[in-house]
Amino acid sequence: MKHNFGAGPGILPHEVLKQAAAAVIDFNGTGLSLLEISHRSPEFEAVLDEAVKLVKELFGVPEGYSVLFLQGGASTQFALAPYNLLPDGGKAAYLETGVWANKALKEAKFFGEVEVVATSKESNFTYIPKDFTIPADAAYFHITSNNTIYGTQLQQFPKSPVPVVCDMSSDIFSRKVNVADFGLIYAGAQKNMGPAGVTLVIVKDDLLGKTGRKIPAMFNYQVQIEGGSMYNTPPCFAIYVSMLTLKWLKAKGGVPAIESENNEKARVLYEEIDRNPLFKAVAVVEDRSRMNVCFVAENPEHEKPFLKLCDEKGIVGLKGHRSVGGFRASIYNALPITSVYVLIDAMREFAEKNK
Repeated sequence: MKHNFGAGPGILPHEVLKQAAAAVIDFNGTGLSLLEISHRSPEFEAVLDEAVKLVKELFGVPEGYSVLFLQGGASTQFALAPYNLLPDGGKAAYLETGVWANKALKEAKFFGEVEVVATSKESNFTYIPKDFTIPADAAYFHITSNNTIYGTQLQQFPKSPVPVVCDMSSDIFSRKVNVADFGLIYAGAQKNMGPAGVTLVIVKDDLLGKTGRKIPAMFNYQVQIEGGSMYNTPPCFAIYVSMLTLKWLKAKGGVPAIESENNEKARVLYEEIDRNPLFKAVAVVEDRSRMNVCFVAENPEHEKPFLKLCDEKGIVGLKGHRSVGGFRASIYNALPITSVYVLIDAMREFAEKNK
């Protein structure tokens, strides 16, 4: 058995993989593969409708918001958010908390002025900046809720005088969120929701159509809303697997239930890191991510032998990002706590061997 701590594409529920595999051969008794049915067929339209319904139900999406399933990953949304929300000659505010936040603000500069209200770059993004002022004349304020590379996470979302745009790619559906506090939420599916290839967008309708610029159809949220996420052929398989994953989450008790599980997984793993003399957490305590637990070996020479031990125990995907080094345990929704305990046992065994 493999214990998949990979940062993304991340682990998916086993039962979802089985259902998806069966659908590749014969989708719902149609005699056709899910990969070859028309996206305009009643069978697939039912899938898309169910996926949208589950997003609204699980996340408590209020009236006045639209749910889209788009292509291009969250990186495309780095550009589409300002394209659709930042007026010509306008200004957007950004909180810089890591690589992805930095990439997002660079894209926004193509469309208008960007004010970086705060950054933790000087500490290699080991914390989330707290003391900053959001300019009231900004079109929106952009944040990244969880930082996969550095293992930091916004534990509370800042109050903002302007609409908040949030990249939730790595912690969507992992904890309760008040969608009404945001103007736009976007997330690549491949951490907590499904496979790579589809991106979830939740946008407040009354923010659209105010930039004063012409937007090509594929990049225009209003056009995508009018087309029901099917202006062009959507990523059918990725949407189907996302729908199955959302059904799995609903059956578990929804977001409140998975949040409780995620908190417990993070608690026991951080306790071991703090207790074990051979390892050290990277992020400051108050900003530690409950999705990506980043830590290093106190002795760098221990890194390779510990990874070798993990490999022997079926623990995969633990190597940290090159910009931080060490280890990164991504404990997304579908990772069972039993896998976390396998990792903890490996850490304890390694410590015993290297006293």
